[in-house]
Amino acid sequence: MSNKWWQTTLNRFFESTQIVSFTIPDGLVMDPLAPTALAVSTEFMDRIGSGLTLLREHGKKVQKYVWKNKKLDILKKSWKSSVNVVLIDAIDTPSGSINGLYCKFKLGAEGHKSKQLSKSKTAWCERFNLYIYDDSNLEVTVWHKGNQKSFMGRCTIDLSQLEKEKTHELWQELECGQGSLHLLITLNGTTRNMPIDNVPTTNGVRHTLPAEDKYSWYRLNSDWDQVGELSVTVYGAEGLIALGLSGKANAYCVLELDNSRVQTHAVPGTSDPMWNKSYTFAVNDVTSMLTITVKDESIINTMKDETIGKISIPLLTIVNDEKKWLQLDNKSKNPISKGSSPKILLQMSIVWNPIKASLRLLSPKETKYTEKTQRKFNIPLIYSNLKFIKDIFYAVYYGNEHLKYVFEWENREKSAIALGAWLIFWFFFRMWMTPLVIVLPFIYFWFNRSNTSLIPTPQLEEESTEEDLELTKDDKTIKTRLYELQDLTFTIKDGIDFIVSLLQRIKNLLKFEVPYLSILVMTALVVASIGLYLIPINYIFMALGIYKFTRKFLNPNRVPNNDILDFISRVPDDKMLKQWRELKVPEQPISRSDSKRR
Repeated sequence: MSNKWWQTTLNRFFESTQIVSFTIPDGLVMDPLAPTALAVSTEFMDRIGSGLTLLREHGKKVQKYVWKNKKLDILKKSWKSSVNVVLIDAIDTPSGSINGLYCKFKLGAEGHKSKQLSKSKTAWCERFNLYIYDDSNLEVTVWHKGNQKSFMGRCTIDLSQLEKEKTHELWQELECGQGSLHLLITLNGTTRNMPIDNVPTTNGVRHTLPAEDKYSWYRLNSDWDQVGELSVTVYGAEGLIALGLSGKANAYCVLELDNSRVQTHAVPGTSDPMWNKSYTFAVNDVTSMLTITVKDESIINTMKDETIGKISIPLLTIVNDEKKWLQLDNKSKNPISKGSSPKILLQMSIVWNPIKASLRLLSPKETKYTEKTQRKFNIPLIYSNLKFIKDIFYAVYYGNEHLKYVFEWENREKSAIALGAWLIFWFFFRMWMTPLVIVLPFIYFWFNRSNTSLIPTPQLEEESTEEDLELTKDDKTIKTRLYELQDLTFTIKDGIDFIVSLLQRIKNLLKFEVPYLSILVMTALVVASIGLYLIPINYIFMALGIYKFTRKFLNPNRVPNNDILDFISRVPDDKMLKQWRELKVPEQPISRSDSKRR
């Protein structure tokens, strides 16, 4: 081929591939990842850039987390079971060594480090998740960070000797040191590579009922700390929402009862996982709650401590051997979850000794070591609490007004019936009837209760339509809520001021700030004591009732009042005492001439 032909071919190629330049309008930028020239908005590219930045930061954190714990080679292997360790506190350690104390955990090639103790935080209460591969010896070393890092002791725990799927509370003594560590250790018996069946069937799992004879009312010789036993079977869940970008959840379930905690295996890549696991818990308090939390196994969600759904079930509401679906509380603000209804299928049974359970209620409640104590400023919760206190104040006020209405004979029939009932009650009253009188409010609310269930039914929330919710949002604007909150605050402030003033007046009465009133009260109490000694209390209260009901006839123009409150109002509170203090007249300086004359 001639050179002329090559020259002609190259000229045609360059002509067909020449770059055409044009100006990009304001507010648009070129997308470098598009296969063809594409101009997109600057805001869209900023969002993509921020998203890529977040993913890059999460990737760095995950990579740092993996490298820090030396897991790159271990992640390629399959672990046998997982271990959940709760480090509570150190016991009988040398004095002065609490501040700056921390622990290190080592299981195989995996390691963790706890936070340091301080004067404000004297207990760790930290949770760690470890994985058993070949080595089952958990080594815990205690260190003190002072001017020079010093070794305080170590302990080794053989995890193979502990029962699986059960929380063990251990006080482990330190070797080469002084004191012991308080730990909670739970071994999850399921393995990660076990064959998982995602078919929605429960034929392979059988719910076991607790032994009722073991906790009969007459069996009182066993452990008094354990009052019963709970059996829970977790079959599966439906409608779970994935928290990651993949759109699929790797869900596992965590069951907690007080300080006991067990965990199921994770079912990858499905919104309807089937776990088919049964667990048994020791019940120490029948008023406790079983908390079930569904989480995602991904590393990012584990670091954020996010949950797919959660439910709390009081033990006293459990119906034995009942298999039913329960709706999970999903507080996620993810728009994908709109219209979804995550739920879990459970079957539970519980038995307990009624005598042990009743006596256990008189002892202190078990402290949950890993409970979060972070304080949050929740405006709706504050509003509801203030509204409740306001209702209590109004109930007391209207109750007092109703009594005045009865005593003033505004309705003669009601006043006559009230006077007759008062006289009959105190005529037949004896001291042994006092507990029966306290039972009357319970009987009243027993027959007037509307719903006996302790668990709120979600159907009530679904009955309200979207139009009602929109109207509610329009009516309850921010301005309206602020005015209501201001009104509630002033009402409660006035009530608290009245109570504080009343208590201060009683204190000043006892401290003889007004000696005449204090001596008058002492005389009245001595006379009342003599009267109670000579006259039966029934006749005294009958006479008091007659006096209360006949005051209107004795003095028709009388203003309704409360005798005791009117007397206490004569006693000054602390604010009035400051006003009553006599101001000292400043003494004039003495001159030299006056001193010479003296």
